[in-house]
Amino acid sequence: MDIPGRGTLQLKYIVLDYNGTMAKDGMLLPGVEERLNRLSESIEVHILTADTFGKCRGECRGIKGAVQILTQPVGGKEKEAFVESLGAEQTVAVGNGANDRLMLAKAALGIVILGPEGTSVQALQNAGVAVKDINEGLELLLQPKRLIATLRL
Repeated sequence: MDIPGRGTLQLKYIVLDYNGTMAKDGMLLPGVEERLNRLSESIEVHILTADTFGKCRGECRGIKGAVQILTQPVGGKEKEAFVESLGAEQTVAVGNGANDRLMLAKAALGIVILGPEGTSVQALQNAGVAVKDINEGLELLLQPKRLIATLRL
């Protein structure tokens, strides 16, 4: 998509945090699966999580995408490295926590979720867009003119 004053944004990947971003107390929020599956028709979906509640794989079984459980207890650098491995310039990162701040800053587009489990100030400061819930964030990608209107200079 061409964003006036910013140039072209060519997104191939979406990397999402799970807890606090897509889920509350480990349970997938309503509407997320349907929107991610629609989005998966045009962009590769990756879910990264420390899986605090141990429910991510089960909750995400209907999502057309890959789930990766973090290997490090402090996952910020691991999430950032994952975005880099995909190609940060073609990646949108979505998160809410302090451990998401590095991937939000590294990605071509960082969307921070002001969700039901709160939002880290560091994540907020490293994102390009803030939305009040995950479904609004996914709708920005499904309806790109909304995103263009938000990001144009």
